[in-house]
Amino acid sequence: MYDKAVFYDGYNANVFDKDAADGILRHTNYLYAKRLTDADLQWFGNDLTMKVTIGALCDNYDRLGNVTLALVPKGEESYDINEVQRIEVARFVTPFMNKNRQPNSVPYEYKLPGLSLIMRDAALRAKYDFWLEFEVFGIPYAANQQIVGCATRNDVFSGTLEFVSADEPAALTDDNVLVPIVMKKTEIHGPKNFNSYTEGACDELGKAAKTYRFTLDEDVNDARIILITSNHGAAENGEEYVRRHHFVYVDGEPVFDYTPGGVDCEPYRKYNTQANGIYGYTPDYDFWYNYSNWCPGQAFPIREIHLGAMKAGEHSMLLSVPDAEFYGNQGDFYVSAYLQGARKGLVPSEVPELVMKADFEFRQEGNTLFFHGAEPAAEVAIYSIGGELLYGRHNPCDSISLETFAPGLYLISVRTADGRAALHKMVVK
Repeated sequence: MYDKAVFYDGYNANVFDKDAADGILRHTNYLYAKRLTDADLQWFGNDLTMKVTIGALCDNYDRLGNVTLALVPKGEESYDINEVQRIEVARFVTPFMNKNRQPNSVPYEYKLPGLSLIMRDAALRAKYDFWLEFEVFGIPYAANQQIVGCATRNDVFSGTLEFVSADEPAALTDDNVLVPIVMKKTEIHGPKNFNSYTEGACDELGKAAKTYRFTLDEDVNDARIILITSNHGAAENGEEYVRRHHFVYVDGEPVFDYTPGGVDCEPYRKYNTQANGIYGYTPDYDFWYNYSNWCPGQAFPIREIHLGAMKAGEHSMLLSVPDAEFYGNQGDFYVSAYLQGARKGLVPSEVPELVMKADFEFRQEGNTLFFHGAEPAAEVAIYSIGGELLYGRHNPCDSISLETFAPGLYLISVRTADGRAALHKMVVK
């Protein structure tokens, strides 16, 4: 799809290579698009992998990138990204790279069977052309001073994108339902993403919570929300460096919670060939667990929220991060989400390793909650209905008492040792 496409200074309004005869529509120096041909679309099988490779040029900092699918009315030769439906397929962050050192590129890989279903949606194919967008925002100003050979250059990264499928091409389907919910804003429009200090970026100024509304035109047998978030803000006390608990509600009911980060960043050390303030001289695994929302060079998690059957009508998704501070009114969370449903069968799982729902049975006796599952609970936490952490327990148990808590409604989060979780509402009388 893309073969070493060169991205340029994201702040430069002059779009370079705009007239190149390579089939790429260059919206800006950091956002490109290619229309998928009929031959491209007929190629997709059920098993689908997307591979992205980012090459180092003249930006030596960690930058955000993503792949997006745009649904454009058939026959259009160009389009405004703000006037069409778009869904984010995958997101990544580049390492700190010096183009003169090896390795001078970083690979990312995503398993995307759900995307294959969208590509083979007969109704969507009849109405829209599919444009695959490739976005990598970068600026060359530091590299102009720090990297040999970059003094007068404004090319920042190269990008290669390809799909791989082990299956034979699959037939069109009429079982798929797609509803875009929210698409992250571009880097330049960061403050219009999710935060607590900008009108429109939250439901109420001062509170890190945002409701996104969507309409389901028909009943579906199986539905799931595909969610991608990443926390940014590298200033003093920045949100980038503080792990926050995230809560997701659908139609007012808690359906999912997670804390980004907590992964080992050492595997990405080799790609960080430019000296930086993130990687020290020796590995520090505890540091990564406590500090990092993400790693320079990482593919961001694609989280699936399984909802089951849903009725047609108006719906809402609320994302709440009650502890987020956005110190000095700086930083943003980039949020993208869409609903994928199946009219008859089940939606294929895109990232089974990230399906975090655990199966627990709950039983309340008085103000004590008992829970039992196939695997024991390794961690239990109690939250207010607004998401404030009130109590946490990190040793195995099968019950928890709220006898000392004031009457009211609480959220109980029960996690297994491998990170799968279940949420339960409990009324204390």
